Amino acid sequence: MGAAAEHVDAVVVGSGFGASVAAYRLAEAGRSVVVLERGRAYPPGSFARNPYEMSKAFWEPKDELFGLFDVRSFRKIESIVSAGLGGGSLIYANVLLRKDERWFVHDSPLPGGGYEHWPIGRRDLDPHYDAVEQMLAPVPNPYPDLPKSKALRDAATSLGLEVFSPPLAVAFAPRPGAEPQPKQVIEPPAYGNYHGSTRLTCRLCGECDIGCNEGSKNTLDHTYLSAAKHHGADIRTLCDVYGITPLAGGGYEVRYTRYSEGPGDDGKRGRTECRITCAHLLLGAGTFGTTSLLLRNRVGLPALGRAVGSRFSGNGDLLTFCMDAKATTAGGGVRLINGSYGPVITTAIRRPDGVDEAGAGRGYYVEEAGFPEFANWLIETAQVGSQLQRTVSMVRDLLAYRLKRRNESTISAEIAKLIGQGRLTSSSIPLLGMGRDTPDGRITLNDGELDIAWTSETSMKYFDAMRETMRSISDTLGAEFKDNPLWWTKRVVTVHPLGGAPLGRHVHEGVVDAWGESFGHPGLFVVDGAALPGPVGPNPSLTIAALSDRITEHLLEQPRRRRSAASIAADVEAAEPDAGPLAGSGTQFTEQMKGFVTLGETDPMTGWTRGRQLAQRFMFELTIDAPDVERFVASSRHEGTATGLVDCDLLGGQLPVKRGWFNLFVAGADDRTREMRYRLWFSDLSGTPITMYGFKVVRDDPGLDLWTDTSTLYITLLRGHVPPEADGEVVGAGMLRILPQDFARQLTTFKGSGQTPLRAVGGFGAFFLKALRDVYLKPAPQPERPPTTTAEDPS
Repeated sequence: MGAAAEHVDAVVVGSGFGASVAAYRLAEAGRSVVVLERGRAYPPGSFARNPYEMSKAFWEPKDELFGLFDVRSFRKIESIVSAGLGGGSLIYANVLLRKDERWFVHDSPLPGGGYEHWPIGRRDLDPHYDAVEQMLAPVPNPYPDLPKSKALRDAATSLGLEVFSPPLAVAFAPRPGAEPQPKQVIEPPAYGNYHGSTRLTCRLCGECDIGCNEGSKNTLDHTYLSAAKHHGADIRTLCDVYGITPLAGGGYEVRYTRYSEGPGDDGKRGRTECRITCAHLLLGAGTFGTTSLLLRNRVGLPALGRAVGSRFSGNGDLLTFCMDAKATTAGGGVRLINGSYGPVITTAIRRPDGVDEAGAGRGYYVEEAGFPEFANWLIETAQVGSQLQRTVSMVRDLLAYRLKRRNESTISAEIAKLIGQGRLTSSSIPLLGMGRDTPDGRITLNDGELDIAWTSETSMKYFDAMRETMRSISDTLGAEFKDNPLWWTKRVVTVHPLGGAPLGRHVHEGVVDAWGESFGHPGLFVVDGAALPGPVGPNPSLTIAALSDRITEHLLEQPRRRRSAASIAADVEAAEPDAGPLAGSGTQFTEQMKGFVTLGETDPMTGWTRGRQLAQRFMFELTIDAPDVERFVASSRHEGTATGLVDCDLLGGQLPVKRGWFNLFVAGADDRTREMRYRLWFSDLSGTPITMYGFKVVRDDPGLDLWTDTSTLYITLLRGHVPPEADGEVVGAGMLRILPQDFARQLTTFKGSGQTPLRAVGGFGAFFLKALRDVYLKPAPQPERPPTTTAEDPS
């Protein structure tokens, strides 16, 4: 591998609300900082709008998609997150609300056991809330008479609900204190702008959630990241981090893939594997990105603890719709709501929590959720029945003119009828709810991909209460209440995934402490939504940013870590033995074994028991090759080669074996004990090298144990690629077994090679049977009897 090319004080992974704040605070303090963001930069005017652009606006690198929207689908929940410089701020609705003081709960019981506990409180975050608000400059919607704002406010007032205008990180005026006016040039701040592009004030187009092409939103690329760059931060886009390794003398090596800016001649982007080392590593890749990195690097980060992946929450997100509202004036008719006019969110309703009012249940917020102007056309033209009726009416009128030979060249009225009145879109609006759902979900790896075990059932009282409030709002507006179609299967869509690396009081409760630092790996920090041990309640962006500000400030107060380039190079220098191919031919067969494993355990039986409880499966499928059967039998090592794959979700799914050894019936602890040994070199999904060492003990114990002995493999996982006969650091343990049906299949895979293939297979089989006979059927040696002596006559 060679020495790392560069070393910096801090690497920040991601560029969302946690990462960008950390990057700015570190750079401002004079630290050398590299920001690694997987997505690309989006200056004003670069967000997708037409169908062709939108088809490319999704993130899936394996399918050559490098766009903005990362859409995830899990068993009971869907999610949409961002891949771009500025993270979630590029597609959020700009709301910056502080977490309610009493909602920082302590030891709040969870249905399946455990507790939601916040080791920090509102007082800890208030100074940092202030700092973030100063940078992002949120203000309430300055246009209170927007129809959708007035509609939600009127409904809330009628129902006696608490309603207010939340602060929005949007530039409505060209400078602070000026009158709001659309499409005016915004004065740039002293730290400049990362993109070097002109920004314009909000034109009330409802496009906040798909990227603001005017640059009106005070997104992180325009604020924190621009300021970080001004202070010397090195911001790198299209850099996808996958590997983390602690260095022996402190600090971390970070491995990442750097994608080229555009596709090559083959239509695919180039990929360069890169490495960098740092004294401090700050993970801010979002709940999915950060948790995925920690799960994929469990071997390299063995002291993380078992809380990794726990406390997942969707922040109680729920989307419903108020359709076709009616006016309350005499004569009724359509109530103008015009959901596409204005910022996406302008008004919020707050419902209290049980910690605020006894018996109130879990608290939540309801906000109106506008949509882009062009969506009006999509929605209206999608109404097939009414559109067909209008088309038939227009054709009928035109035919009537021709049949009556009536000269009617002006058909503007008929075209207007064809378009329709836009009644549905002008009188409908989505409602977005969020709050304190139950944070009892768990994030794991399955086939190398993230998987989430989460259900709405444990939060059903919360969701039912929120839906009733939404239904009451809809009824008050004279509208038809509609659930999100996914709700029919009790699925929800979240844009606020939280948890996975939660704050805790100790390693058994959290992944990081109250300052965001890993319990077991000093210098590793989590600064994003993954660190939250439960839902925020309101929109979580401000709380994530404030938490990161607190964490980074604490980091800067600690003594600065410095290391020489030589010591860092020594830590990352590869020390693997030659892994060239092993030559030979003879007998081959394929073997598959399955079982369970646990990281952090050293005893195979304990690892198997715990791994089975946690469904942490491990299997391998190997082709065993005895290169030369005669030499194989004659040698005391009886060594062959093993090739194939290992499959373990804990380590990242299916992983190829880079090199493997197999030893059959080698001498054990005594003459009547033999061992079958396996040693496999592979690497987890992060690139961390691992050795699996396994052994079967063949011994004639009381009872019928032939099958158990030959079908049970005790395994340990060792850090690094450890050569035969050498010991290594154990990072996991477990047990594998071969099932009878797999053994029957294994017998059909035997084949020979060379000039006498049948003889080779026969020789291998004869050796195998002789070894079993020697262990189980050979009479045990009898101890020698002492010679018989005649007692002398005492007389």
